[in-house]
Amino acid sequence: MAKPGLARTISVNKPAHFHYDILETFEAGVALVGSEVKSVKEGRISLKESFAEVRNGEVFLVGAHISPYEAANRFNHDPLRPKKLLLHRREIKRLTGKIREKGLTLVPLKVVSNEKGRIKVELGLAKGKKAYEKKEAIKERDLNRELRAALKRAKR
Repeated sequence: MAKPGLARTISVNKPAHFHYDILETFEAGVALVGSEVKSVKEGRISLKESFAEVRNGEVFLVGAHISPYEAANRFNHDPLRPKKLLLHRREIKRLTGKIREKGLTLVPLKVVSNEKGRIKVELGLAKGKKAYEKKEAIKERDLNRELRAALKRAKR
C-alpha cells in the first residue's frame, strides 16, 4: 500500500517522449478486472506500443500488455484486451474535438497507483515528430552526454 499523499509510479512509456511532442497531459482511471489489478501493482504492465482511442463516446487503452497474474490460473484475463479509461464526459468531448481537428493522438505516458491504491494512467495529447526532429533529439542527447563526460574528467 502506498503512503498517504504519495503516488507510486508503476510503469513509464519512455519511447513516447522520443516519438511524440506532448502538448497536454490528463489523468484517467482504468477499469480493470481483479487479476489485472494485482498484476499491475506488481509492475507487470508494458505501455510500449499502446495508445488511447475514443469509441462511441468512451476512451479505451489499446495495446497495453498486462501479464497474466500467476495465482489467478484459469480465471486470468486476456493480456491485450482494450481497457476502458474513466474520464469525465466534458473531457472526452474536448479530447475528441482536438483529435479530429488537429490530427493529434492520445498516448499513455505512465501508470501510477495513487494514495488510495487506485490505478491511474497519465495520458498525453501528442503530435508525432518527424524523422529529422528525432535525429536532432539524438544529436542533442549525444552532445549532452559527451559534455557531461568531459566535465566529469575535468573535475578529476
